[in-house]
Amino acid sequence: MKIAMLLDKIIYNQVINPKTEKKLSDLAVLSFNETRENAPETVKAVLRDADFAITSWGCPKLTADILDEAPNLRLIAHAAGSVKGFVTDELYDRGIKVVSSAKILSTGVSETALGLTIASAKNFFLLNDEIRSGGWSHTGITELYDITIGIVGFGFAGLHYAELLRAFEVEVIAYDPGVSAEKMAQYGVKKVELDELFRRSHIVSLHAPELPSTYHMVDAARLDSMRDGAILINTARGSLVDEDALAAALRSGKLKCACLDVTNPEPPAADSPLRSLPNCFVTPHLAGQASNGLMRLGDHCHRQIVNLIEGKPLEGEVTKEMLSTIA
Repeated sequence: MKIAMLLDKIIYNQVINPKTEKKLSDLAVLSFNETRENAPETVKAVLRDADFAITSWGCPKLTADILDEAPNLRLIAHAAGSVKGFVTDELYDRGIKVVSSAKILSTGVSETALGLTIASAKNFFLLNDEIRSGGWSHTGITELYDITIGIVGFGFAGLHYAELLRAFEVEVIAYDPGVSAEKMAQYGVKKVELDELFRRSHIVSLHAPELPSTYHMVDAARLDSMRDGAILINTARGSLVDEDALAAALRSGKLKCACLDVTNPEPPAADSPLRSLPNCFVTPHLAGQASNGLMRLGDHCHRQIVNLIEGKPLEGEVTKEMLSTIA
């Protein structure tokens, strides 16, 4: 058997550690991409006659001419989140299975969202600025107690965020048209409509995918409907938020603050108000990017190859039908 390592050399070193490489080489012959890019001709050469392939960020579309190089290809294990950048109808039509490591990445995203929730509620960021300016106060401090936290999107990241919030005495509500109220209730969460979520929540955390239907779902009207002094956290996608409307809500004091790990575009434009508003805290899309955490992606891909060989269920399989509703 052969495993094609389609990851470019830089990303390979980020997600495949020596231990995982040894486990993969014990399964099959490994074929490597020794370049720092994913040019189609390079991908063809590495993929030739492979039974399995591991991909990651930057993989090109796996079109028919590329797939023709590997007629026995059974599985593509993606050491990253979204598979939309490379999957094609031809791939699915050939019966090739696809698994994503989105759930693995989502752990870091959920934990980052919780960290931002605590830090913004406690007013860490603004009080730090005040101290740097010579001040000292205890204004704007809120405990995670007897407040309502709204989760927009109840996929891997939103669900795990809800699990983490069970350690606190808060009411958790969520919106996701694709998840039942019964499933949410299993995690102590009440399902509500989106407008109700924005009206009721003291803190709103975004975990929805980037889809045409979610573009600017956080618009001026929903921001205006929020409680005075509410907090918005976005670790999902920048396109979910109308950033001009958000800037206006922050300037007016309608919102206490916003914590954004994602923006649209990334990085924000040089003249974006998000860079200068004192109550807007921006991080460089780091939620799922811890260097040691990325090594879990390669291990997850190895496990899925083993699962397929042994006839066990795949973890994180992405079917063709799922593409219209996931990130």
